[in-house]
Amino acid sequence: MQRACGDGPAELPALEDPGAEGEPDPKAKQNEQRPEPKPDTEPEPELDTKLEPDADPAPDPEPAPAPEPEPERPAEAELQTRVPSSAPLTVQNPAEQGDVSLQERRPRPVARIRTKTKGKKAAGVRVPDESRGRRPLTVTVDSSKARTSLEALKISLRQLKWREFPFGRRLPCDIYWHGVSFHDSDILSGQVNKFPGMTEMVRKITLSRAVRIMQDLFPEEYNFYPRSWILPDEFQLFVAQVRMVKDGDPSWKPTFIVKPDGGCQGDGIYLIKDPSDIRMAGNLQSRPAVVQEYICKPLLIDKLKFDIRLYVLLKSLEPLEIYIAKDGLSRFCTEPYQEPNFGNLHHVFMHLTNYSLNIHSGNFIHSDNANTGSKRTFSSILCRLSSKGVDIKKIWSDIISLVIKTVIALTPELKVFYQSDIPAGRPGPTCFQILGFDILLMKNLKPMLLEVNANPSMRIEHEQELSPGVFENVPSLVDEEVKVAVIRDTLRLIDPLKNKKKENRSSGLSTTTSKTESQGKESWFQAERHLLLNIEAGQLRSEQCNKISGMREESREGTDEPQPEDIFDAEAYMNNEASLPSICLKQVFPKYAKQFNYLRLVDRMANLFIRFLGIKGTTRLGPTGFRTFIRNCKLSSSTFSMASVDILYIDITRRWNSMGLEQKESGMCLQAFVEAFFFLAQRRFKHSSLQEQVASLVDLCEYHLTLLDEKRLLCSKGTSSGRPPNSSSSQERLPLTQPPNGSFLPRNNTANKFAHYRHPQS
Repeated sequence: MQRACGDGPAELPALEDPGAEGEPDPKAKQNEQRPEPKPDTEPEPELDTKLEPDADPAPDPEPAPAPEPEPERPAEAELQTRVPSSAPLTVQNPAEQGDVSLQERRPRPVARIRTKTKGKKAAGVRVPDESRGRRPLTVTVDSSKARTSLEALKISLRQLKWREFPFGRRLPCDIYWHGVSFHDSDILSGQVNKFPGMTEMVRKITLSRAVRIMQDLFPEEYNFYPRSWILPDEFQLFVAQVRMVKDGDPSWKPTFIVKPDGGCQGDGIYLIKDPSDIRMAGNLQSRPAVVQEYICKPLLIDKLKFDIRLYVLLKSLEPLEIYIAKDGLSRFCTEPYQEPNFGNLHHVFMHLTNYSLNIHSGNFIHSDNANTGSKRTFSSILCRLSSKGVDIKKIWSDIISLVIKTVIALTPELKVFYQSDIPAGRPGPTCFQILGFDILLMKNLKPMLLEVNANPSMRIEHEQELSPGVFENVPSLVDEEVKVAVIRDTLRLIDPLKNKKKENRSSGLSTTTSKTESQGKESWFQAERHLLLNIEAGQLRSEQCNKISGMREESREGTDEPQPEDIFDAEAYMNNEASLPSICLKQVFPKYAKQFNYLRLVDRMANLFIRFLGIKGTTRLGPTGFRTFIRNCKLSSSTFSMASVDILYIDITRRWNSMGLEQKESGMCLQAFVEAFFFLAQRRFKHSSLQEQVASLVDLCEYHLTLLDEKRLLCSKGTSSGRPPNSSSSQERLPLTQPPNGSFLPRNNTANKFAHYRHPQS
């Protein structure tokens, strides 16, 4: 199958893979120390001059240390003391007492005297093989909730040589792979492949609202998302705005696309030419929707419309880490494209690229070739565009920018959900998630965001109709090529054994290892004691001894309990890493953080919101918390009293709670808080743009909270030392402590910068 070519995704630099190069043959150099792998010295091509990586990229992972030698077991001859033949041993094996029939059935072997040897085996002497039964420490994955991604996950785990538990496990696993949401199972440790709240955040209405907030602040940066209206709440606004634009430009003949909020796989999507065409027969209140401007001039390949499914890994929220897969899928319509008119509005195979719809078309082409068919690799499309002189680096630069900006729009509310389900200071898993970004290239090659999928399909097979009504699942090589690589390399990036290389040197691991080894030796000594009794009684043969030893190893391999042999084998780990292809996921954040950090204004507002929530596990701000926020940030004045604050809270909260959203608790949600914050910023500062007003208010709030935290710290220090708080000199002041929400509020410049904020003009 053809891989990426030329200027396609294959040229995106891969993450440096420890152990990928310079690795000796382990068979040829068994007695030599393994050299450290050389880092990839190939220069990394720039994606675009607009995207420059930060000066301080994340350090490469340290090479794995050489494995520590396993403590030797004592030779069997040291355990076997001779018993005089004149005193026959009459003690029975406890397992055989009272079982006459069993004793009669067992063979009566002749004992063979063993002598202590060193170095190599002698005739009739068995020396314990330290490598026998050794099971290197491996990552455990619970795949019992994987659902449709199970087959791709299984292939990935086999390539990684990790241990899968398809029916769950009594003991905790390192990784839990969920098919739907964070709440598929209750877990308190490890890592899970879903973020709490992600499913709710990428629904069409919530995503549109999150992007709209960013469009209000940064209209030029967020012009990659079509203009949207939320139904039924904004139906009248939609009608009025369309009429106003048509009155100003009679030649404007737009097309709109209506998407149900909870719809998937193209269900319920339809096109309209006028707001009056919206289907009001169904109750919009029971099934809200989003209506958007339809993109009438997409880029065509073979006269067909297509979209791009790109896979994005959100590895962490705090700190924010984003990766993009170098390859994706291109999904084609199955009917030649024409601009929408009243005659073709209902041709779903012409306008909708959803795979689940077009697979039912008679023109759908199944192909194992990445360059043909109705589903192709994105790299094959880029190769084709590159052959026509298109600047592929510019396309990738625009796509990376789109992905980073979209994730920045989603992270504020994701943080609120995260602290609700996994409060700071309580046990809980860490999270990561693979997202599916659906992107459409316009005729001018500008990428437009269609939607984000929290659960992108990871199936690597498709249904093929053998006879009428008889279907069979047939493997799809195009899907397998892309999706298995994404899952496998996601697991490599979150591999918990990467930290084991450091922990293996620490005393904590040594203590745990010695404890398990002592338990293993104790049971081993007991087994050898029974072996000694039977040997001196003349009841076992050497063949039977080997059989028992083999049964013991099989029993050990079949258990979930930690074994003394379960140690981190750094050499085996590095050998397996070297056998894998380079990682297909490209880090884009924090690599390009300096270019995009200025967009994280709402993220800073979310930190303020979380700080004043008060009660752990909640996502709504109560009236007391809102008043405390106003008071601590000193936002009230003679012209804006606390009574006005209460009225503002009640009005905004009541309006947001009446929008028909699912309400699990009362109070002010984050988006309502953002609206109130915008109102306060516009009232207090008279700058030209909303962005400057909001940035100034965020700086002011963080400044006052920094002073408050320092004051509390000094009071605490003075109380503990028995001195008054003001007795400390300026040199004795400690840095800012951690606020209740568990994250530091960034300190801005000195108090001189905000001296005029203390006495604002009314």
